[in-house]
Amino acid sequence: MNTSRTPFRSEPAGLPGFLTLQFEDNTLLARLVGDHDKHLRFVEEGLDVEVARRGNRISIRGVPALASLARTALSALYQKLAAGEVVDSSTVEAAIRMSRAHESRNTPTQPAAGQPAPTVLADTDLPAIRTRHGTIEPRSPGQADYMKALARKELVFGVGPAGTGKTYLAVAQAVAMLQAGSIDRIILSRPAVEAGERLGFLPGDMKDKIDPYLRPLYDALYDMLPGDQVIRRMAAGDIEVAPLAFMRGRTLSHAFVILDEAQNTTIAQMKMFLTRLGPGSRMVVTGDLTQIDLPEGTTSGLRDAVETLENIKGVTISRFNAADVVRHRLVARIIEAYDAKATASTGTPRHRGRQENNGTAK
Repeated sequence: MNTSRTPFRSEPAGLPGFLTLQFEDNTLLARLVGDHDKHLRFVEEGLDVEVARRGNRISIRGVPALASLARTALSALYQKLAAGEVVDSSTVEAAIRMSRAHESRNTPTQPAAGQPAPTVLADTDLPAIRTRHGTIEPRSPGQADYMKALARKELVFGVGPAGTGKTYLAVAQAVAMLQAGSIDRIILSRPAVEAGERLGFLPGDMKDKIDPYLRPLYDALYDMLPGDQVIRRMAAGDIEVAPLAFMRGRTLSHAFVILDEAQNTTIAQMKMFLTRLGPGSRMVVTGDLTQIDLPEGTTSGLRDAVETLENIKGVTISRFNAADVVRHRLVARIIEAYDAKATASTGTPRHRGRQENNGTAK
């Protein structure tokens, strides 16, 4: 199929908030709607509209602005299928999130009869990371901003709840840059335990003691690279996974360095880590400030760093919230429920705005 052609046409309906879309390729349309129209059900639930398929037509009924968003999401998904990509439930949910972002950033206009709906973003505007499993594209507006920062900036903080892709996207960018020859090595680090890095009480040798705490970083690596290549590159020193304590006294040059679970660092540990940054290196610090496991009365090094470095040129702070959660959709609702409870009890939401680019335009 020629993807440059209009994938469908909007038919005038005469009623506000009622759209009928006619598609060209029934095979692609079947993939678009999913088994038993499950993808359409996701669109209905996500945008509070009614969506129905009859033959090669999809009708959308609802509040005009929301019906327009549903059309935009379906257009983007159909174009992905036409380009040979796979559409699944998570892709549908991502399209809904991105259509909402597109609507909030650009005042939507009703296209003339017979004209296609606008796409979410031009392909050239979307950051992407290429891995062995294909191209990784942002699945939320927060991820889009974060991925742009990862590709361009030397020091990036990714702060927000679980399931927003903070660590996964950072590892993906690191692997892509290693394979492209832009860096010489990847260094992945975590506080070895929740507080104090007390490894002596755990059984086994040093590797046995620290591996359970570094497992999520290994998992991300193995998702990006074949297992034998990960082992080979680790043996050659191209990839290093180590607890935070092992960073002391080093200068990390020509490397992509990631510190995960940074909310469980102390101020001294965070300062030590940040000052390891050497020539030709990138550094990413990720964490969730609602999941601090430090002893009571100990200030999180991540919280202190974000407050201290907010206005420093060259530092980018990407803040995620429940709207950026790309795991199971129930995870976002769980986070929102906890945030609402915290706001009710303290008057302050647990997660602030999405993105703060401090000095990034300078």
